[in-house]
Amino acid sequence: MTRFTPTRRLVLAAVVAALTLPAIATRPASAITTEEIKARGKIIVGIQGDNPPWGFVTSDGKQDGLDADMARLYAKELGVTVEFVPLEVSNRIPALTSGRVDVLFATMAMLPERAKAVQFSKPYVANAIVLIAPKSVEIKTNADMAKVSIGVAKGAAQDTQVTKNAPAGTTIRRYDGDAPSIQALVSGQVQAIGGNIFYLQRVEQARPGEFENKLEFQKLYNGACTRLGEKEVNASLNAFIDKIRANGELKKLYDKWMKVPVHQFPDSLEGIPFSAS
Repeated sequence: MTRFTPTRRLVLAAVVAALTLPAIATRPASAITTEEIKARGKIIVGIQGDNPPWGFVTSDGKQDGLDADMARLYAKELGVTVEFVPLEVSNRIPALTSGRVDVLFATMAMLPERAKAVQFSKPYVANAIVLIAPKSVEIKTNADMAKVSIGVAKGAAQDTQVTKNAPAGTTIRRYDGDAPSIQALVSGQVQAIGGNIFYLQRVEQARPGEFENKLEFQKLYNGACTRLGEKEVNASLNAFIDKIRANGELKKLYDKWMKVPVHQFPDSLEGIPFSAS
């Protein structure tokens, strides 16, 4: 039997590999820095494609909405252009973690379970999860939800809240995104939907005067998302959010899209770090 004796070169290569492995392991597979984004000349932003006023495509093909304007402001801060990738609710996080996009400005409600998969920035806008149903149907408590079939966007915060609060046996139908769930309501496929505070505006466009917000389940805050461990881009986003809150740019976006005063944002949220570790 031939005995294998490692050469000095092989030993040195193994030592170098062992020393560099921790540094490689601490960086996400698709990690990127702000300098790399600047060198490329553009930032690739994941956004919702059909969820006004957050993110939607206009008739002339332009990506618009509060999140689109946020992304444009951030791109301007970096001195680059922005490329939008419209996403459905269910593929927002996979698009980020796989490296398809650099950052999410995509109506990302800040939830502890999501914080295990992505890194949130500081919050930049507030939202609420509600139940919308016909004015003619009395729904005052969670128990009353059993009276109606309810549509939700699959995997969204409203899916979680409706599932959590509805009585056992309630009919819940899950759709691939916000637009299909709203269409299910206005077309009569379901009698109620779980949504955010802006859903009613969209329902009103199709069937004015028939529906109202019935229950509020949860107050939420939205943040921008990067991959876990991307300290530099996360720090850059937090500095940007602090800047636009201080200089009035965020107020301009609220005035344009939200039509309400800028919310008071919490300094911390349980289970959701704002800074990458």
